[in-house]
Amino acid sequence: MANIKSAKKRILVNQTKALQNQMVKSQLKTVIKKYNAAVEAGDKASASELYKLAVKKLDQAVARGLVHKNNAAHKKSEFTKKFNAMA
Repeated sequence: MANIKSAKKRILVNQTKALQNQMVKSQLKTVIKKYNAAVEAGDKASASELYKLAVKKLDQAVARGLVHKNNAAHKKSEFTKKFNAMA
């Protein structure tokens, strides 16, 4: 355990930020699962809304540094291919 006041504060701040990052990652995974389920079910209207939301969540994760930008681009491309294959 840290003895210096600033080090104690850093520990608390790091815990808070870790929880926030965990929340963003969890939301991203949930949206991706919902999108994939909508595509599998063939629900084009729902898939369209979830596609927009998934891309938005991916971009937010990239901005936070949780997902590499190339990984996000790969996933977006994958989402687009699945969505276009529904038509």
